[in-house]
Amino acid sequence: MGYLALVVCFIIAVILTPYVIKLAIRIGAVDQPNDRKVHTKVMPRLGGLAIIISFYAGFLIFNTGYSEVWPILAGGLIIAIVGFLDDMIQLSAKLKLLGQILAAAITVIGGLQIEFITVPFGDVIEFGYFSIPLTVIWIVGVTNAVNLIDGLDGLAAGVSAIVLITISGLAITMGNPLVALIAFLLLGSTLGFLIYNFNPAKIFMGDVGSLFLGYMISVLAIMGLSKNVTLFSIMVPIIILGVPILDTVFAIVRRVVQRKPLLSPDKLHLHHCLIRLGYSHKQTVIVIYALSSLFSLAAVIFTRSTMWGSTLTLLSLILLIELIVEVTGLVSEKYRPILSLFEGSKHKKQL
Repeated sequence: MGYLALVVCFIIAVILTPYVIKLAIRIGAVDQPNDRKVHTKVMPRLGGLAIIISFYAGFLIFNTGYSEVWPILAGGLIIAIVGFLDDMIQLSAKLKLLGQILAAAITVIGGLQIEFITVPFGDVIEFGYFSIPLTVIWIVGVTNAVNLIDGLDGLAAGVSAIVLITISGLAITMGNPLVALIAFLLLGSTLGFLIYNFNPAKIFMGDVGSLFLGYMISVLAIMGLSKNVTLFSIMVPIIILGVPILDTVFAIVRRVVQRKPLLSPDKLHLHHCLIRLGYSHKQTVIVIYALSSLFSLAAVIFTRSTMWGSTLTLLSLILLIELIVEVTGLVSEKYRPILSLFEGSKHKKQL
């Protein structure tokens, strides 16, 4: 049923997106070029509406009695409304955050919470009342992480699709049909939209799409952990979401180092850094797709390894992240501790 759901949502999104393009132009929901943005012409946004409508239509068709997801779907509608309003009238950062917290709170009140983790050697850490703020922070954090990488044609949609492929595959192997179904519905909707969003894009997904995808992915990650929340298993969604989380974390680090407000925009995100290194628009997107696929592969290996294998995988990823940060200048062009060691040893050999 999951594969059929994927195909149906894909077809609905492919049919809907041209109508959304016309709607966005008619109501003035367009993205104007400026010095922070890569595109040079006025572009319609609100493309995320095609993803959202096709997803909810698919859920109504293929839902077989999963009543526990209605709070999640309600939170998704709230996050979609927040994104739609931001695309139309540009909400303040505080108002957007408030809307995201409201959506997350409804989901948490509906029963989805990270209540405990099992650490190595069998000890259990109960979060108690802290499970509520912890789950809200996770949902809001991932929602904004996906939103932040939506800076190039097809980038957020493509990375989200890679994440959803990984989540659906792991859900099937773990015997979690609900997570697999929702992931397939989202995947089909996202791929249908991506046909119009890949470079050169005919429409942007806008905040309505990137916030909704981020919210749903954050929720799926928690749902996928509900049966066995261990210290190592909780790392799996973090690894799968490695690219958007990496970009978000180092954006915060960069602004702290440069003593800038945390919400201040800049042109130093991962995709900006790759373009500055000489990659074309399309090459940059493909490189980030490759990185996202690498993180997803690592997550799969992580779930299949022993504790020592998982530890080695995690350490390898940390080294890879450090090298990505230094090569791209994600924090600063002067931040190169590991690369400077290699450059220093190479210089000594030449002498």
